[in-house]
Amino acid sequence: MVLEFEKPIADLEQKLQEMKDLAKGRNIDLSSDIESLEEKILALKKETFENLTRWQRVQLSRHADRPYALDYIYEITNDFIEIFGDRNVADDKAMVGGLGDVDGRTVMFIGQQKGRNTKQRQMRNFGMANPEGYRKALRLMKMAEKFGKPIVTLIDTPGAFPGLEAEERGQGEAIARNLKEMFMLKVPVICIVIGEGASGGALGIAIGDRVLMLENSWYSVISPENCSTILWRSWDYKEQAAESLKLTAKDMKGNGLVDDIIPEPLGGAHKDIKWMANQVKQAILSSLKELDKIKPEKRIEQRIDKFCSMGVVVE
Repeated sequence: MVLEFEKPIADLEQKLQEMKDLAKGRNIDLSSDIESLEEKILALKKETFENLTRWQRVQLSRHADRPYALDYIYEITNDFIEIFGDRNVADDKAMVGGLGDVDGRTVMFIGQQKGRNTKQRQMRNFGMANPEGYRKALRLMKMAEKFGKPIVTLIDTPGAFPGLEAEERGQGEAIARNLKEMFMLKVPVICIVIGEGASGGALGIAIGDRVLMLENSWYSVISPENCSTILWRSWDYKEQAAESLKLTAKDMKGNGLVDDIIPEPLGGAHKDIKWMANQVKQAILSSLKELDKIKPEKRIEQRIDKFCSMGVVVE
């Protein structure tokens, strides 16, 4: 999959491959030309990805090859044990979670999971959780608290499922309860936006001591398309909406809404999944090292103060 702004890079990479094939097939020395073209491609990549618009970063966050929650979990942990069901209605496949070993320490991972193909996307409901998904997440958080295990949430959703049946089963109540309960958890909580972070669907698992974002992820009260639809009655203004929403990692950190940004490889997280997963792992370990030094009561107090101070206007 090649995004629109990546096409000039893809064209040069195709020419580079053709040049390599020609040199190999005809036994011609084109090493200097190949090296020159490689340098040109690298320079173009740096220029392109350092100057992405907000809408382009939204597109990158949705790249079909981008790693999802389970990709990170399996790369980061040893002996991951997935836990299913909310013990009330059903097991929501859009919300995954379980216990995994990270460098000898057991961590409770919870995340929204999308699918790679049509069948998986339908099974995962495109990463849009139902109320039972949020209740399952809360069950796992309470389990982690009971056994004194830190919690890591991986956020990647276009929003909570907006269907009638979700509302009938208490979508709003389930998310609201998660917000309330997450404030009071006695164990360290680290939240990481790995892709899309839209609306209350993202916030339902995003109340933590440390909130981090990947470089090409986004976090907002609404998606650019839905914002465009509400304000202009059309999706045609989604790029303008993205600029107005200021939803990138850099914007969020600048506004004090997240604590730090995890860098991605040049071209996006999908270009080197192992490297990206290691960056996420190191961010988790670093955050846990800091949080372990703080007493639970103090952590809770700081967590509440952190979110209560957001959006306050002093005149």
